This record gives sequence, structure tokens and C-alpha cells, in this order.
Amino acid sequence: MTPVLSLKNYQAFFHTRRGVIKAVNGISYDVFPGQTLAVVGESGSGKSVSQLSYLGLLTGSPLQIMGGEVLFHGEDLLKMNDSRLRAIRGDKIAMIFQEPMTSLNPYLKIGTQLIEPLVIHRKKTKREAWKLGIEALERVGISRASTSMDAYPHEFSGGMRQRVMIAMALTTDPQVLIADEPTTALDVTVQAQILELLKSIQKEKKMAMILITHDLGVVANSADQVVVMYAGKIFEKGSVDDIFYRSRHPYTQALLRSTPRIDRSDGPLPAIAGNTPDLLMLKEGCPFAERCTFKETVCEERFPEANVLGPQHIRFCHSEKVGA
Repeated sequence: MTPVLSLKNYQAFFHTRRGVIKAVNGISYDVFPGQTLAVVGESGSGKSVSQLSYLGLLTGSPLQIMGGEVLFHGEDLLKMNDSRLRAIRGDKIAMIFQEPMTSLNPYLKIGTQLIEPLVIHRKKTKREAWKLGIEALERVGISRASTSMDAYPHEFSGGMRQRVMIAMALTTDPQVLIADEPTTALDVTVQAQILELLKSIQKEKKMAMILITHDLGVVANSADQVVVMYAGKIFEKGSVDDIFYRSRHPYTQALLRSTPRIDRSDGPLPAIAGNTPDLLMLKEGCPFAERCTFKETVCEERFPEANVLGPQHIRFCHSEKVGA
């Protein structure tokens, strides 16, 4: 199968007065049609920046793309001019942003915001786009869709706003959907509904999805492939079964241990000792070394090469003591 989107040794750094922040430091993975790739890791690991940066959504920040390729059907997004990138962004590649509470403009009606991609990318008239907008709201389960088009965001609950964000992202039938923490701040019932909605639409449209999350429970139920990031780098990647049942990286295993499980309710959850590193103060070697119980001398000297563990399973770790 040919990937619809490929990142190859992609690097994006923030050049600040204090120094260079290597937010995304040489990551590579493929995204395939009809599949979900989950990008997981602690806050500050580079999950969101890795997507926002190549889409040109961090303009005005001190971010610079330092190298690599981001191929969409073989065409490098990093080499496109602004006009060509705008034609793809919001159309062929769409995004559900992290905060439904703040992603919608509070001064504009839902309908006005919802039809914008159709008017810009599909060249629909406002009348045609309005009709399609109503259909989009109905598809994501919002009742009285025609009335809701005239409502303002503050009149909707958090779950309804998230549904509006999904409807907006899906109006142009994108080939790639980037869902950045799509269930953050939602209760468990609404979370399950949102994830089920995304899965059903993905199956219907054969759409590729990149799911950015720190919630491994969401990953277990939604993803096909998983990328584990830490300090701007990929530490492990593989299928869901590889990551959950055959993990060979101490960071991934620590994340799994710290995830609540219904069959393990005895005692407090184990936490990962220490703190995430300051990206301005990164040392040579593996950035997880100071927190790792398997640390060896070589871990502080250089970042490990890729260890191929299976057809899709790769880890970046020096230690051979990390059991499955």
C-alpha cells in the first residue's frame, strides 16, 4: 500500500533569544489510506508542533523548518509556495484543533464558520454551502441542524462544539484528517461518541487519520499504528499490538504502567520519575537517559540507532535488558 503522507527525517526548531529549541528533531513515519496513526507522548514531546509546522500554521513564531521532507502523494509540502499549500490545507489535509472551546470564533455564527472551507476550496455559492453545512451537522449527530447553523459557539456545549469542529474538517472530504486531542476536556460518554463518530466516517470515506493524544486508552481503541515521541524524537513505533503487548522501550513501558486499568485497581499508579528535559538544555545522547532505569554509559554519549524488532516495529534504545 502506498502512503498518502510521509514524514522523512523532518526537523522543525524554534530559534529564540535564549537559544534553539529542537521541538521536532528528525522524525520519520508513513500514514496510509483508511488507517489511523496515533502520535503519543507527554506534553512538550513535539506531537502537535510536528503537524502544525509543516502545514504552515505556526507563522509569526520563531519556528524554522531545518530539514527533511513531508510528502503528500509524493509532493513535498515543504517546497510548496503559500498558494499551493493553502489549496491543500483545509481541503485535502484537514485538522481538528485541540480546544473546541477556543477554536471557534465567538463573534461568528456556526454556519458562517462551517461553510468557509466549502466556499474557499470547493467554490460553492453561500446558498449551496449552507445546505451542505446543514447536512454536515446532521452527519455528526447535531439535532435541529438548520437552527444550529444560526447559533453562536457559546450556545453549544463542549461536546457539540467538538462535533462542529469535526463537521467543519470533514466538509471537503479530506484524504488526511489530523485530530489533535479531539476528546480533551470532554466527559467519558461524549468522548466515546466522538471517537465512534470519527471511526465510522473514516471507514466510510477511506480517510487516513493522525490522532495526537496522551491518552493510551483512546489509542488502544482507535489506532492501527502508534508513534511514541519524547523530546522531539521518536522512541518507538509499531502496530497497536507491538506497542501495547511487545513494547521494548523503557519510556513506552513506563507510559503503559502509568495508564489506569480497570483490572489493576490496587494501589497508586506508578509515575515516571523525574521531569521532561528542557529542550534548550539537551545534552548529548538519549534525552530520556536521566529518567531511565536501564541507563548505560553509552546512553549519555549518543542517541541510539534504530533497532528493527519486527516488520513494522522499531525502537531507539541502547539497552538489551528491556524485556517485552
